[in-house]
Amino acid sequence: MTYVSNKNALKQTLEKVLENTVNRAGGAPGVVAMVTDRNGNIYEGAAGFRDLDTKVPMTTDTVFALFSTTKAITGAVLMKLIEEGKVSLEDPVKKYVPEIEDIMVLDSFNSDGTPKLRKPNKDITINMLMLHTAGFGYEFFSENDRRYRESKGVPSILTSTFDSIKSVLLFEPGERWNYGVNIDWVGKVIEAVCGKRLEEVMKEYIFEPLNMNDISFNPNTSMKGRRATIHTRDQNGLLTPKPDLILPEDPEMDMGGHGLYASIGEYMKFIRMILNDGQGIFKKKTIEQMAQNGLGELKSGGWLTSDTTLANDGEFFPGVQKSWSYTFQVNDEPLPTGRPAGQLMWAGLANLYYFIDRENGIGGFWATQMFPYQDPASYLGYVEFESAIYSIMKNN
Repeated sequence: MTYVSNKNALKQTLEKVLENTVNRAGGAPGVVAMVTDRNGNIYEGAAGFRDLDTKVPMTTDTVFALFSTTKAITGAVLMKLIEEGKVSLEDPVKKYVPEIEDIMVLDSFNSDGTPKLRKPNKDITINMLMLHTAGFGYEFFSENDRRYRESKGVPSILTSTFDSIKSVLLFEPGERWNYGVNIDWVGKVIEAVCGKRLEEVMKEYIFEPLNMNDISFNPNTSMKGRRATIHTRDQNGLLTPKPDLILPEDPEMDMGGHGLYASIGEYMKFIRMILNDGQGIFKKKTIEQMAQNGLGELKSGGWLTSDTTLANDGEFFPGVQKSWSYTFQVNDEPLPTGRPAGQLMWAGLANLYYFIDRENGIGGFWATQMFPYQDPASYLGYVEFESAIYSIMKNN
């Protein structure tokens, strides 16, 4: 399938989607969206504002906090180290990051609110971290994780510190899938193996080979000047710009699970590399492994919020069976949008969403900066965006 003869139809339709998203009642403040095939971007669009107070227009070179869309890049670096024989998925994490041995399993809480803890019955492996089966959670998706952090004074992961990922296991390692701080630990494994900060390793393996320059854990002056403001939506639907709501500058730790800032065009280069089976940077078999379900009989699913200011309850395409790969969600069945079974997607906390369709050689990214996660305006816009792409594809 190709879009070559229908780029105008694609542009006209997606521009309507973006305009509807920012102009409908209760809409998003601003959106950047892009689509790529294997050769290059075939659509780039922006609508609305970077900041509703300043009314600075959203532009395609706007810089976003990527949040969990960071994870796929960290996972790709780990897979490159596997490709080079420097690590194995079955390695125990303690071999590289001994601090993980101090992490305990949470059984329950005592009547005084103190946690009941015990040692896990097996070692956490790199494979468990990559597949989110190690037992970790997030404070905003787990009431128990949040209570444990409060009782022990564990800082929020948004502080970008090593202490912030030293929380608790919510179940025995390998027992089930649960989304959490796993890929931040993967980042520490990478640093231990390479003897460098995570960003330096990313530059060596990903950014420089793909000419990705507008991306960093610590944005430069140019990036800061183009950064979109995060907005929060209250219970009455009102959006408020929060210009001071940013990840720490010069962070103590490069957070492999959520810490990157970038303009969306840079991320499209990464998506294109996956579409092109590694683009000579990775072996094709490595990309194929990255796209395979690694969970076996286990499945990935939705989430329940424990902080309604940061996230809504939700799930992507309820009723559709979904698994997990290294490190993306895989839709095991075709989606109502038109995306075929076996393709890849994930998202970021501030309502960023992407998909990678290796079968058809197409990928898309939808970026906003707003809390809580899976905001109806932005998420509905993303579903319309993806659906429109496949509709035009079908009719080409």
